Amino acid sequence: MLNSLDLKRRPQDTRVVVAMSGGVDSSVTAALLKAEGYDVVGVTLQLYDHGAAAHRKGACCAGQDIYDARSVAERVGIPHYVLDYESRFKEAVIDRFAESYMHGETPVPCVECNMSIKFHDLLITARELGAEVLATGHYVASRMLPEGGRGLFRAREEERDQSYFLFGTTREQLNVLRFPLGERTKAETRELARQFGLAVADKHDSQDICFVPSGHYAEVIERLKPGAAEAGDIVDLDGKVLGAHPGIIHFTVGQRRGLGLAAGTLLYVVRLDAARRRVVVGPREALRMSRIALRDVNWIGDGAIDEVLADDRREVFVKVRSTRPPQAGWLRAANGSYEVELADGEDGVSPGQACVFYDAGEGQARVLGGGFIKAAAASMLRARTGKAAAAAAT
Repeated sequence: MLNSLDLKRRPQDTRVVVAMSGGVDSSVTAALLKAEGYDVVGVTLQLYDHGAAAHRKGACCAGQDIYDARSVAERVGIPHYVLDYESRFKEAVIDRFAESYMHGETPVPCVECNMSIKFHDLLITARELGAEVLATGHYVASRMLPEGGRGLFRAREEERDQSYFLFGTTREQLNVLRFPLGERTKAETRELARQFGLAVADKHDSQDICFVPSGHYAEVIERLKPGAAEAGDIVDLDGKVLGAHPGIIHFTVGQRRGLGLAAGTLLYVVRLDAARRRVVVGPREALRMSRIALRDVNWIGDGAIDEVLADDRREVFVKVRSTRPPQAGWLRAANGSYEVELADGEDGVSPGQACVFYDAGEGQARVLGGGFIKAAAASMLRARTGKAAAAAAT
């Protein structure tokens, strides 16, 4: 008989490491597993110099969070360890974040943290501690598949679903990872925290990037990479200079405010040309993109991705921002990598962001994988239609 973690062992004979951030979600995860009789060990990662964010609401992994995690572990009755991952986190996440912005991208550091730190380095640590499972408080579901192995699925509560940030999880990692909150709502989690007597029951959720406590990305990048903010031109879609900017690190695709232009119409950042230090702006309709070229694609659907795409494209449902719903599209091999064609297009598709594939557009769809956006363009049909309309109007 399988236990609640789908293992053929009694809970008391199953060691589980829980990644404890100090928030209510990971705290309830630890408490639930302990209550079920598992041999639970709590581990908290100190990821950065937390002095600036220690008492700021909305920032995760700060000094107060480490204290909260330790207090919860004591309350639940489990051993707890704090591991210093500051240098590794700076190398794998913070430095890459700054470099990505300097190249005109809009990175997603939480994805990189999950891929490089939590589900790689911490997984190794969990095994060294003799654990068979690494559990986290993410709102995402993991289920056994009929043909063997495990699949990753969207959370029961759509508003809390965090699958977008976990697309880089590999099949091997999924066999070890568990997400006990994936089938629960946030309200249920907080109620459980109260039942367990946890002081973090009403603690604010983390929202900001942990190493950017002020929310001002450019300040952090300039501190990490002096000289990163090189001035340049703001140009329109035809290359006409409209103004100047203090550095592309201050801008992201889709941005409207802060351009400093006295234009008669609303203008948006359409793309960033890092090589020429140009911010390219245009009307809102210029933001609409349909073709997305990808890099570093991870596939966790059935079979091998090249076999799946060998004969034709594969219909998928795609998210290009964590807050947007999946929309229909097609995944295909292209130019030695992969690209997605969106059925209806999407505004503000930015290089550096994640593009995540699902097998359905609603409900607890299965995550098929994803990649990072390398470039985006309007579809050939859309581009031709737009040119024809412009020609007809002149």
